[in-house]
Amino acid sequence: MSSTSARDGDTASSGAPAGPVLTPPPARAASLDHLARVAATVLGAHSAQVFLVADGRDASTADPTTGSVPERLCRLAVESAQVVRVDDVRQDPRTAAVSAEDPCIGAFLGVPLVRGDDAIGALGVYSSGPRHWTDAEMAIVEALADPILTELQMASLAADYEDERLVWQLAVDAAGVGAFDWDLTTGELRWDDRLLELFGLDHDTFGGTIESFEAAVHPHDRERVTNALQQAIESCGLYDAEYRVVLPAGEVRWIGARGRAVPGPDGQAVRVLGAASDTTAVRDEDARVSRVLEAMPTAFFQLDTDWRFVYANAEARRLLGGIGVDVIGAVIWELFPAAVGSEFEEQYRGAVASQRPVAFEAYYPPPLDGWYEIRAWPTPDGLSVYFIDITERRQAAQALERSERRAAVLTEVSQALTGTLDIDEAVARLGQLLVPGLGDWCVITRVDGYDGALGPDWRRKLRDVGWWHADPAMRPLVETYARMRVHALRDSSFVARSLGAGRLVAIPERAVERVAEVLEPGEARNIFVRLAPESAAVVPLRARGRTVGLVTIFRSGDRETFTTEDLATLEEVAGRAGLALDNARLYSEQRDLAQTLQLSMMTAPPQPDHLQVAVRYTSAADVAQVGGDWYDAFMQPAGATVVVIGDVVGHDTAAAAAMGQLRSLLRGIAVTTGDGPAEVLRRVDEAMATLLVDTTATAAIARFEATEEERRDGVLRLRWSNAGHPPPLVTGPPDQPDVRVLWGPQPDLLLGFAPDVPRDESEMVLVRGSTVLLYTDGLVERRGQPLDDGIDVLTSVFEELTARGLELEDLCDELLRRLLPERPEDDVAVVAVRLHPEDGPRPPAAGPEVVPPTVARD
Repeated sequence: MSSTSARDGDTASSGAPAGPVLTPPPARAASLDHLARVAATVLGAHSAQVFLVADGRDASTADPTTGSVPERLCRLAVESAQVVRVDDVRQDPRTAAVSAEDPCIGAFLGVPLVRGDDAIGALGVYSSGPRHWTDAEMAIVEALADPILTELQMASLAADYEDERLVWQLAVDAAGVGAFDWDLTTGELRWDDRLLELFGLDHDTFGGTIESFEAAVHPHDRERVTNALQQAIESCGLYDAEYRVVLPAGEVRWIGARGRAVPGPDGQAVRVLGAASDTTAVRDEDARVSRVLEAMPTAFFQLDTDWRFVYANAEARRLLGGIGVDVIGAVIWELFPAAVGSEFEEQYRGAVASQRPVAFEAYYPPPLDGWYEIRAWPTPDGLSVYFIDITERRQAAQALERSERRAAVLTEVSQALTGTLDIDEAVARLGQLLVPGLGDWCVITRVDGYDGALGPDWRRKLRDVGWWHADPAMRPLVETYARMRVHALRDSSFVARSLGAGRLVAIPERAVERVAEVLEPGEARNIFVRLAPESAAVVPLRARGRTVGLVTIFRSGDRETFTTEDLATLEEVAGRAGLALDNARLYSEQRDLAQTLQLSMMTAPPQPDHLQVAVRYTSAADVAQVGGDWYDAFMQPAGATVVVIGDVVGHDTAAAAAMGQLRSLLRGIAVTTGDGPAEVLRRVDEAMATLLVDTTATAAIARFEATEEERRDGVLRLRWSNAGHPPPLVTGPPDQPDVRVLWGPQPDLLLGFAPDVPRDESEMVLVRGSTVLLYTDGLVERRGQPLDDGIDVLTSVFEELTARGLELEDLCDELLRRLLPERPEDDVAVVAVRLHPEDGPRPPAAGPEVVPPTVARD
């Protein structure tokens, strides 16, 4: 068997890495063969072999019948990681099984090749016959194991180096990088093929000197590149430059180069090594981006890691140009000191610290004096910032917001003041509507009887009737001031000026001093000084060509003075408030007149000895307290008591006048004729036609009468007739509270339609303690509630109140309280009649009896 080195054996130890391990290249394999021959020669052996581990299989589990006999013998050394000495292969139990396969091997000496803790192979020496291996021979073989391990380690390093060199070369080729080496001692400049290609040269056209390089550099960049090289040489440091080169065909190409100056023994640079690549595409992209940035209508700038401006597009330079200097190269905090400590600094530093983009709006004071919308994002080189001037947008938004607030105030004023016709309530509401929206406190003045000319008694026409302060603690002070202010006003006061001119008077500043000057010395002036306003305005409340009131409104020093827009709002509010107050005044006057007229027509009812009569009248909330609803109660000459309830169509003075005519006609006919209810209604209808009373009306007449015998028996007869009016109600005493609704035999026409139509009359007997109720439709009819439903509700309440035994006056009050809404939509008249509960015979407790009706005809 010839000596050789094995490179594809089995695994020698568990845990070894998978795949080939320390497989030598051909050059190294020859060295291993040489060392194996040395071992065979020195020991005088037949042959020798270097056996190496080839993969990660465990040798203990390897098939012992695989591989050649020499390899299987070497496995013994690998497995045991010890020297294996076999003097007689046939006799040794470890090798007897394989001795017959190769009769040329009689003895074996194996030394494991151990690296670290692992056996990676073995050096095996073979004898053709049995042989006793000496200790010296064993030492020789062990000594030869060391150079074999060294050769294997060298093979591994060479393989690693070649792999890394190949990877690096692939990376360089992929990146298109070329290398250069400038020997400063000899002046020789060497370029590799890739660099020559980048410059459009070859070995024949490149001169190999620094001058040849400089000749290829663009003239505009040559000085800058030379200075960069010189600086690297002098400092023995880095060289970094980007420049243009002009190719032989005239094409311009951008080159990016980096390198380092290498020092000699004396510390001075002796050569410059480096690499270069084509950056034209990057430069073109940068140029395109730059063109886009320059053309953008929005501003953009970049800050480096030291917060210096390194780029600003045209729009940024325009917007930032208000400071009067170029920003490039300057530190932002030095160039814009107002940004220090502001939201600008907080957001910019926050973006860099968190490496997250930010977006915000902020104001920068003069000289820029503008609002900006900013988006900033961190980059490896610093911070990029995009911003636009939104000053006009902010001003428009603020103007819109002010306009909306103004509209809201005006709407609120209109809704609040038109919701009441009570002057005092309107004034109280106005003060709270103006404060704090338009001022910090105010005083509302009512002006009565002012004819447009200030006379010596002008103060007597003023009365401060409302006031308000935003601070609850200051309201008592304002109230005290308002109670004594008018008498303290001088003729030169701002209130007098506004009243006399009929226009707004503004005090934009120093209001506390200027107003105090036109107040008489005393408590009013002292209180005003304590209130300490800074600005004020007096606004007349005008309506229908006259001043009906004044608003004096104040602002404190911590609030801006009244703007032109504020004053315009005050004037519009004053216009609406003046109209509302004047409407309330007119209503009050009309109401007073109506009350006087109403009282003149609504006489007190008679109180005969056997009856109690109670009357009530309430007007609609939204009209003057006069209209078509009316009542009457009187006695006829024969002693009967007559009660009447009616409703003339309409709710105006014409209805009131018609109501007065009808009331007088009916009362006169009933008293002079002594007729019953139906006949009285017929005669009234006839008189209306004769007198040309152009109206229609409903009416119900009830007459209470009794003969002497009926009086002794304790009963009374009720006769009634109805001209289209809601039916009367009648109930017995509290122990007989069932209510009867007195519907007629058939619906009768209203008065004023057909005077020749006959009228029906009904009759019933009442016991003592019974109560009869007459009412107008305002008590039972309203929006969302039909008349019949309202009568049902009234019937239920009337029965409940009767059962409670309420006195008649209390019963009327409780009826109105329970049934009328807070703001009645219609007039309401009520007449209630109760028979006095005197002792005497009474009919059976069967409730009121209804007698069949009789008919009154012409």
